[in-house]
Parts: sequence; C-alpha cells; structure tokens
Amino acid sequence: MNDQILMTNDLTKKYKKHMSVDGLNLQIERGQIYGFLGPNGAGKTTTIRMLLGLIKPTKGNIEIFGQSLKKNRLQILQRIGSLVESPTYYGNLTGRENLEAVRRLRALPEKRVNEVLEIVRLTKVANRLTKEYSLGMKQRLGIAAAMLSNPDLLILDEPTNGLDPSGIQEIRELIKELPEAGMSVLVSSHLLSEIDQMATQVGIINHGKMIFQDSIEQLRQKRKPLLKVGVNDVLKANTLLKERGVKADLQNDFLWLSQTDPAFVSDINAILVHSGIAVYRLEEVKRTLEDIFLELTGTEGSL
Repeated sequence: MNDQILMTNDLTKKYKKHMSVDGLNLQIERGQIYGFLGPNGAGKTTTIRMLLGLIKPTKGNIEIFGQSLKKNRLQILQRIGSLVESPTYYGNLTGRENLEAVRRLRALPEKRVNEVLEIVRLTKVANRLTKEYSLGMKQRLGIAAAMLSNPDLLILDEPTNGLDPSGIQEIRELIKELPEAGMSVLVSSHLLSEIDQMATQVGIINHGKMIFQDSIEQLRQKRKPLLKVGVNDVLKANTLLKERGVKADLQNDFLWLSQTDPAFVSDINAILVHSGIAVYRLEEVKRTLEDIFLELTGTEGSL
C-alpha cells in the first residue's frame, strides 16, 4: 500500500501579479497528522481550497488517494472531510439536529451522528441549541460535521483560531486522537507551539513557497543549542578558527558555533587566547521552536 495519501507537484496559484502559492510540493503520509504551518497570508488557505477543488490551480497537479483530483474529483472528495475557516450551523437547532441535517443531505447511516458526537465529546450538550454553544463547542461541532462521512482524510484550516486556552487544548487533544479512528489529518496553523504539540509531520510555507517539510522530530533537531562567542576581533578570530577547521557563523559581532560540549568550548577558548585574542563571552544559547520558525520564515515579531 502506498504510504502517500496526498501529493502535489509544482502546485501554483497566481492572482494577476500576486503569487499566492508558488510551486508547492506537498507530501502527506497515511495515518499522520500533518501540520501545515506558516505566517498569516503565507498561502495556507489558498492551498487548502485547491486541495478541496474549491479553486483551480494556475498550474501543477494534485494527487489524493493515488488518483488525480482533476480527473476523479467527486470520488476523491467523498473520502475527505473538511473545516475551512468558521463552521456554519443553524443557531436555532440543537447540535444533534445540525448534524442530522448534514447526515440526511449526504445519505449517511443514522448511527453516525451519535458516533461523531461521542468522538468530539459533545454528547452531553447534543440537545442544546447551538447558539448557546461556546466558540470551542461550535468548532468541535464543525469537526463533527466534517467527520460524519468517516473520511480517510480530514482537512482543518486554523481550527483553534480565536479560541481561549481551554478551547485550544480541547481541539488539540481531539485532533491527536483522530488517527486512532483511521484518519489522516492536515491541520493548518500560524502557531508553531500548537503544531509542535500535535503534529507528526510538518510543512512550513512562506510567501507561497515550501521552506521546510519533514517529521516534527527533524524540526526539533534544529533546536540544538549554539555557542555564542564574544571576542575583541571577530574577523581575526573567525579566520583563525577556519584555519583550524572550525566553522563559525558571524552575526551581530558575535561568532556562533554549533557545538557546546565543555571540552570543545575549552579548546576554542584556549586557541583564541593563545593567539592573542581577548575572549569576553562564552555562552550556550538555547533556541526555541519559535526561534527556528522565525529563522526559517524571516518573520519578525510575534506570530
């Protein structure tokens, strides 16, 4: 069985002079939670709309379940559930009645309503009017509606947007359980901390281009601490270290090295001091995943 459940090749969407999505090669493996990450305006929602056949690509191909979306659109979409932006619902109907309306439209088994209510933990409030639901409950109802057809692939666009910390945690824990129900999940977000806590694969998009795609573990590997070295002559020190086969990056008048073990730090200090270079700082700098995200995207300020 092919492990790739979704693949795009050179997926591109251009609006007049604006390139919203630029040559995207997306790969999602079966049974994974794929975190689709990027700053607001990076092209995430446009990509998702193309994956769902809501807008046509300018060029490129989309293959889902081993089939071309262009040639087999209806068959593919029957196996996909989605929640793009805010869920729609009838406020004067109960949660159960909202799901029942969707179930009848799609001619799905009656038992499925109770099953999805249980999965999203809304059984106890299923008979309350949805206009009385909290924002987090409404999001869970939207996910329940997307899951009614028991899809093989669930696509969620910013499902925690606007939620308070408690609501975010509820949605996150729900998403983490979905692969156990046999679903693969694509979840987009601009919050790296959220993706870090639930995704198994990560794709980072910026200005419409994929700048990182791998397992969440590979992204975490980039978090290794660095050695920050402050000296009175960074150019001379950099040249000296380079002659000794030690690679350093020069940034903001400091040298940055990728090794931080005590023996290495001691050797570096000795080399510099014995060569007449004054060392005034040797500091281990730990980086967060947010630091890595900002480094990759070139985004300044908070997410």
